[in-house]
Formats: sequence, C-alpha cells, structure tokens
Amino acid sequence: MIDIFDVTIPKLTGEEPRRAYVYVPDFLEDEPETRLPVLYMFDGHNLFFDDDATYGKSWGMREFLEDSEIPLIVAAAECNHGRNNERLNEYSPFSGEMFRAGHIQGKGKATMDWYVNEFKPYVDDHYPTLPDRAHTFLGGSSMGGLMTLYGVLRYNQVFSRGAALSPSIWFAQDKLESMIRNAKPRHDTVLYMDYGQGEMGRRKMVDWYGRVTGMLMELRINVTSRIVPHGTHSEASWEKQIPFFLNTLLYDLD
Repeated sequence: MIDIFDVTIPKLTGEEPRRAYVYVPDFLEDEPETRLPVLYMFDGHNLFFDDDATYGKSWGMREFLEDSEIPLIVAAAECNHGRNNERLNEYSPFSGEMFRAGHIQGKGKATMDWYVNEFKPYVDDHYPTLPDRAHTFLGGSSMGGLMTLYGVLRYNQVFSRGAALSPSIWFAQDKLESMIRNAKPRHDTVLYMDYGQGEMGRRKMVDWYGRVTGMLMELRINVTSRIVPHGTHSEASWEKQIPFFLNTLLYDLD
C-alpha cells in the first residue's frame, strides 16, 4: 500500500503543497500489532511510479518491496520542482557556487528540520512504526545522497543508519570535509555509500571518493562503500542497488 498526500514545508515554499509518499507492506493488514522500521527518503516522486518520476523512470521500489515482503516502511517527500535551482537549494547543506548552476543557497538544514520535526512525527502518529533511533533510517541519491550524509551525521540522535547513493560529494568539498571532521556520531551508526563506475570520470573523483570514505571510517561508524560496476547516475542504476543498501540498513537489526 502506498499513501499519497499533500504536505507543506513553510520555511521553504510557504503553503505551496507538495506530495508525500508512504509505503506500508500489505502483510500488516493481517498483523495489526506489528511495528516496523522506517526509511525516510528524498525525491519521493522518483521512488515508486514512473509517471511521477522526473525522467519517466522510477526506482521501482514498490515492486521490489512488495515482491520481497521486506518488513520496512518507506516515507518520502518530493522536492521543489521550480526552475531556479530550488531542488539544489533544498538538498544542499552548504551554500556555494556550483558548476553550470551558479550560486546555491544551502537550505538543507530547513529541509532536515522539517523531516525531523514535522514529517517524522506525522508518520509515527499515523503508521505502525518503530519510532526510536535504532529503527529510523535516511536515504537518497545525488544531492539527496549528500543530504543523507548530512542528516545522518548532524541529526545522528534521530537517524542511526543511512544510504547515500551517488552522493554529490564533489560540491563544496571544503565544507563537506569540515562537516565530517567535526561530526560526533555514535559508533553504532551504519552508512551505505556507493558510486557508479561510469560516474567516476577523472582520477580526481576517484581520489576524493576514497578520501570521503576514509574520513567516515575515521569516525568509527560502520561504513559499507561500493563502486558499482557499470553504474551510472540514473534511477535505473539506483534501482539495481536496492538489495545492497537495504541489506546494509537492515543487517543485524533487533
């Protein structure tokens, strides 16, 4: 079952509505006392339905979750689809200049504050969740992957595990490094991070990805890092990674 409803994020877009998606496994209809972990995600419009996806191809998460009957709730909101870099602004923890996009006004804190203070309480009130930190995860791709790194490190009291697919770690590298160096996550934190082989490009990106992975490991969190063979920066590629990152998020979970 997927519920779709309108939400507002006043600090970002006032009273303008945007869609939220909440996936709940059908088997819960026969198990009303069961409570499940929740994976909060970015770019909700790209997760479940091709018709809603920005480029006409979703991650196909509904089919995967239904077929596998994985005991997990997924809650996600769509981004701001405005033409003036609104998505980049909302999904960036940092302000700075971005190649071809110009100045990015980092509004990631406002986005995360809404997820933590508005969206999560709503989901916990209306769905059969396990609301504690141990069962609350965060995930996303591209700039949503960058937001996942930010959210797991800066809001570690809320999110114990995260999945950052093709995170935009190339943006504002000095600020990202400072954020990681100054983070104090609990040592039970779990993070999945990957990059597609086809995204790596020049050696500089390979070195930077390795550096970020190393910095995260220095925090003594549990990092699973992958280079995806033939992986690209696309929903079709991220769809193929669903089994890998869900295995990490749910591994050895009480």
